[in-house]
Amino acid sequence: MSQFKIATKCVQSGYSPKNGEPRVLPIAQSTTYKYDSSVQMAKLFDLEEDGFFYTRLANPTVDAVEKKIADLEGGVMAILTSSGQAASMYSVLNVCKAGDHLISSSAIYGGTFNLFNKTLRDMGLEIDFCDPDAPAEEINKLFKDNTKCVFTEMLSNPALTVLDLEKWAEAAHSHGVPLIVDNTFPTAINCRPIEFGADVVVHSTSKYMDGHACALGGVVVDSGKFDWKNGKFPMFTQPDETYHGVVYADHFGPAAYGAKIRVHLMRDMGAMMAPQNAFLLNLGLETLHLRMPRHCENAQAVAEFLANDERVAWVNFPGLPGNKYYELAQKYMPNGTCGVVSFGVKGGREAATKFMDSLHLAAIVTHVADARTCVLHPASTTHRQLNDRELEECGVSPDLIRFSVGIEDVSDIIADLDQALSAATAK
Repeated sequence: MSQFKIATKCVQSGYSPKNGEPRVLPIAQSTTYKYDSSVQMAKLFDLEEDGFFYTRLANPTVDAVEKKIADLEGGVMAILTSSGQAASMYSVLNVCKAGDHLISSSAIYGGTFNLFNKTLRDMGLEIDFCDPDAPAEEINKLFKDNTKCVFTEMLSNPALTVLDLEKWAEAAHSHGVPLIVDNTFPTAINCRPIEFGADVVVHSTSKYMDGHACALGGVVVDSGKFDWKNGKFPMFTQPDETYHGVVYADHFGPAAYGAKIRVHLMRDMGAMMAPQNAFLLNLGLETLHLRMPRHCENAQAVAEFLANDERVAWVNFPGLPGNKYYELAQKYMPNGTCGVVSFGVKGGREAATKFMDSLHLAAIVTHVADARTCVLHPASTTHRQLNDRELEECGVSPDLIRFSVGIEDVSDIIADLDQALSAATAK
């Protein structure tokens, strides 16, 4: 459906029912699939034919939603995972093994930071974190002979750092390695990283894509544009004996990266999205193009209200003129960034706690980026495991409040903010 606009793709891509088939994407709630011939089944296991034979690898419902997301992002293939964490992990492990080196932006989600800094280090990977605002020459100094990929967030959670995507893509490509970009906050509605040089795009689909906070999930999108035959990635150019010598770059062509995640990592580690969750995700995707503009519009109004309120110490929102990242946001996300605003209340952490406890409409939850307005104090929750230095590197100050603006009437959201600020700053 490449000829259609992105709003049409949100509704129509991935599933095209034939005559007499269900109009709504069906849930294939089955682990297995029947075949009449053992020879045909053997061909499926040997990757000689395409088809469904076990839901850990592929499922008709999941497959349809994968195709939709690949179409939205402009990639050749997408692989749905059980969570956003699984997507981030697979995106790196698909090209890295013990002894390899990874460069990551320091302004990333706390869970991803812990995944890299603890678990992947324990697995034998080397990791260097870099300030996303660092000049190109400083980024280039981090590359080593064993560097295999660069990982970044397009719009960081919760610091709202806007990535200069083209700068990072140029650095990665000049050293012959792929750039992986987490596009969770902007979604494909507001930014398509592949068009600016990203090779792989990941999402936590649990956020705006799902929109309802009812289904965990993640996705890895393969752009199909990276040259895996450049000599640095033998896992794509040398035979895989577990598939009788298949060479991924030859067998799967432009989709080699995505195919390897499916037939290798998903086969061995199994973090596949369940069919029911894929069905729920698809319902969210069908309205993504309607919800994102409302999130951005509401967030802009909230940010402007906070920026003009004397009870607020500071406000960070890339859509505000004068914001450090305003120009980059206009370049990469001219139609809006996301619905998240970060700010601090005068009076520090104590005032922040009182503010949050005084909210009525906005709920304190361990979530972000769904239809309902919610709030969280990252330093004591999602980023609690990070020390002060690591918090600073991620752009998370002790008083930072992450306010995820929903799609309710914005006047009600602002009224709730107003009364909570009064309660938090009362003498």
